[in-house]
Amino acid sequence: MAGLAGCNTDSATNDVGSGGGGGGSSKTYDVGYGNSQTTVTASNFPDMLYFYCVQSGWMNWPSLMQSFEDTYGVAVHDDDRSSGEALQHMRSHASNMTHSGYNGGYTYGIVAKNEGFTQAYKPAGWDKVPDSLKTDDGHVTATRRVTTAVTYRKDIYEERGLEKPTTWEDLLQPEIMQDLALQTPQAAVGLATALSINNARGGSMDDLQPVIDYYNRIQKGGAEFTDNFLAQFSRGEYATFLRYDYSGLDLKYNNDEVAEENVGVALLSGTNGNKGALNMPYGYALLEGAPNPGAGKLFMDYVLSLEGQRQFLDAYVRPIRSAELELPDEFIDASEYERTEFQVDYGKLVEQQESIIQEITRGANL
Repeated sequence: MAGLAGCNTDSATNDVGSGGGGGGSSKTYDVGYGNSQTTVTASNFPDMLYFYCVQSGWMNWPSLMQSFEDTYGVAVHDDDRSSGEALQHMRSHASNMTHSGYNGGYTYGIVAKNEGFTQAYKPAGWDKVPDSLKTDDGHVTATRRVTTAVTYRKDIYEERGLEKPTTWEDLLQPEIMQDLALQTPQAAVGLATALSINNARGGSMDDLQPVIDYYNRIQKGGAEFTDNFLAQFSRGEYATFLRYDYSGLDLKYNNDEVAEENVGVALLSGTNGNKGALNMPYGYALLEGAPNPGAGKLFMDYVLSLEGQRQFLDAYVRPIRSAELELPDEFIDASEYERTEFQVDYGKLVEQQESIIQEITRGANL
């Protein structure tokens, strides 16, 4: 496997793909980028590596976890928790860190950094990550990105005489609002949705009234804020839901409960040329006082390697190094991302996140 890097390349220097590394093995691997370059020894690897929010059923982590174990003999724990839950667990175990690293929402990683839970480590391939999606000191690095999108039942839309939505205004049609599902801003995906709508309607992180007005309007039209709607969508009880692009594409192509041709996924713009699809990065960090830091660094290198990055594609997640990869034809066309996608100042979002959530929640009575 092309994976680990010494210096600035994408190939491991020792025994890549040769199998188990633990159990007293003397194999060594050169890892890291720039001033983070070092050598790790397999004899120090654990049988099980604990990394927050690396979990099966999400973004094709099972494939990454299994291929890492097959290559290096280190299993990765299926850590089924959200980014917020991971942060709370860090806080409660600050004096006795149980996990080697954090993986999850990028902004939560920044919060962990600000609270002193992370340490500097630039994984191999760090130089390939856009500057806006990593911290200069190497504490937090994005590994993939997702974008707010609408997923809809094409067959139901056709029955109702509805066209494919292209703007957030399109969703204000009564025939769409009546069975529209989305999540509250307390969830990371719900916050991304709120910020997408707000930007599309001319708002900013300092002016949230546009999304508050929008939420009040769609609730009057029948829209529901709920975390559990995928089964109902498959049964046709909800014709539309708001989440990330990969969520809809994964449902369309990797789920047998609803016919592929009946699922549509679209990115939305706003009025007056405003962008309406927030690009939200997810990433990782090595934790301060981490147990098994060598294995943690090796895992981080593998995830950012082209071999590791390629495996995100199977769940229709865009890897952070997607410019170096050929994306499947099933992905949304690049021109649609150019039309709709935007980013925010993620540092500012970290600072204002709680107040933003509270203001929207109060204003929309969520």
